[in-house]
Amino acid sequence: MIYMFSNDWNDLLQTEVKKQYFIQLMEKLHQEYLKYQIYPDFKNIFNAMKLTSFRDVLVVIIGQDPYHQVNQSHGLCFSVEKEQKIPKSLHNIFTELVADIGINYPKHGNLTHWANQGVLLLNTVLSVRDSEPGSHRNIGWEIFTDQIINLLNSKKTPIVYLLWGNDAKKKEKLITNKKHLILKSVHPSPLSAHRGFFGCKHFSKANTFLYENNLKAIEWQI
Repeated sequence: MIYMFSNDWNDLLQTEVKKQYFIQLMEKLHQEYLKYQIYPDFKNIFNAMKLTSFRDVLVVIIGQDPYHQVNQSHGLCFSVEKEQKIPKSLHNIFTELVADIGINYPKHGNLTHWANQGVLLLNTVLSVRDSEPGSHRNIGWEIFTDQIINLLNSKKTPIVYLLWGNDAKKKEKLITNKKHLILKSVHPSPLSAHRGFFGCKHFSKANTFLYENNLKAIEWQI
């Protein structure tokens, strides 16, 4: 089975999706969707790549696994469908965004507007069982998403990586290209945001870096 991303990820990932681990991952997922309630809908699993082509990536935000409650996850890390209540971690992201950039607090939690501008919203694990966070860890997703980060590391144009929390920071070892900027903080979760996420100013720092490299700044207002 060939997975179509409708952009340049098709060619970049054509070898990866033919590897045995990925074939087994897809077979495992097929069984999971038959037996359990899995999020997001299968058609949305690869939305991060579908909405943000390799060529267009300017910023990468790395999450963990999708939201695990009904109608929340739609394939972009930290993002929820428009009609859903804004989750606590995303609320803290928006709180920092407002303080940093001085924009209005967003009216919804759908981050597609960011993705369409070149913000790759990549979870390290792209699926999850209902109400079972972490249930699809170590079934192959991490190999796949690490390859995405490896490909981005080789990109000739600079990228800003926003690594929030320990899981995201573990990916720093894959980012060796000195052209890129890595910004790190604790996770925006209510359990940790007050220990360094608030006040990190990652959004303005990202835009400053992009501007200094003659790249288009992100319009963070949703």
